[in-house]
Amino acid sequence: MRRKSDFDMEKFSKDELHAIDAKFEAQKIAFAPLTFQAVRALLELGILDIISDSGKDGITIDEIVEKSGISKYGVGVLTEMAIGMHVLLLKTVNGQERLSLSKIGWFLLEDNLTKANFYFTNDICYKGAWDLMDSVKNGKPEGLHVFGDQWTTVYEALSTLPDREKKSWFDFDHFYSDIAFPEALPIVYKNKPKKLFDIGGNTAKWAIASCKYDSDVNVTIIDLPGQTAVAEKNAAEAGFADRISTYAGNILAESTVLPSAPDAVWMSQFLDCFSLHQITKILKKVHEAATENTDVYVLEPLWDKQRFEAESYSLQATSLYFTCIANGNSKMYRYGELVDAIEEAGFELKTAHHNLGSNCYSLLVFRKK
Repeated sequence: MRRKSDFDMEKFSKDELHAIDAKFEAQKIAFAPLTFQAVRALLELGILDIISDSGKDGITIDEIVEKSGISKYGVGVLTEMAIGMHVLLLKTVNGQERLSLSKIGWFLLEDNLTKANFYFTNDICYKGAWDLMDSVKNGKPEGLHVFGDQWTTVYEALSTLPDREKKSWFDFDHFYSDIAFPEALPIVYKNKPKKLFDIGGNTAKWAIASCKYDSDVNVTIIDLPGQTAVAEKNAAEAGFADRISTYAGNILAESTVLPSAPDAVWMSQFLDCFSLHQITKILKKVHEAATENTDVYVLEPLWDKQRFEAESYSLQATSLYFTCIANGNSKMYRYGELVDAIEEAGFELKTAHHNLGSNCYSLLVFRKK
């Protein structure tokens, strides 16, 4: 079934750049790894902070050298690249060249979305991206080897990641999903479910938010053993050990059978971790466990349901992370293809709530046909 999107797909059918502008965009791609690392250096050496603190009047190279302790050569090559990227502005004040932060520079330094994307890319994706082509050819996350050769998906490795990498992964994951929770909670708990399954519950963020929102709900988190152990710890620390339980298992394994008869099933940014074929397989298990009155909630950022092109671009780029790091076969989906895969398992879309949170999440509600 073909489903209509309210996203302006026409922009992707036009080639309206002048040739000279197109050539410049091509150079940005050609040098992208170097320019990315230049920005990382500016951030982590504190140079962007120093320039930001100087305000509109800006700051000289010599002053940056003095404040940062970095050589004039080092400051020079990094800031010159940043000028070329329009991250910094170069102006002359009283005969002195001074640097100040541009709007792009401000977003790199202060915007939470940009920071989550940036450090996730650097700490999780950057090294493994070298293996993207092999990942596409082989249908496996070949870049995952940077975290060890024993894993088949990144989810198995999460609990063992180094602290910095783990923080960047969870900051990215939680930023995108948690920001929609306040708008999703009233929708989910309007029908007062007493027994909710949180499939892919991860660190228990949704389960804890649910228990705080509704005093009668009991949540069962269904996830891999490494994740359920973390979820149990977090639930106990939040004071909800009596209302949050866990069920450890691999949802794709034939031997994994879900508990029966939930009032509601919740999957937040979970199904994008699987191929369309696997999504249907998972939902068939949910179908077996569900009753005709079970509400199945799927919260996902759909790239053709975003308000702005930058948001769609971020999601399209995130698909490449799935290809070379996460699992080798999933992506950020479009509205129609995700709904079709779920309905193939025997469900029917009842309602769709779009534009939840600042990241334009979609909350899709299904029931058995």
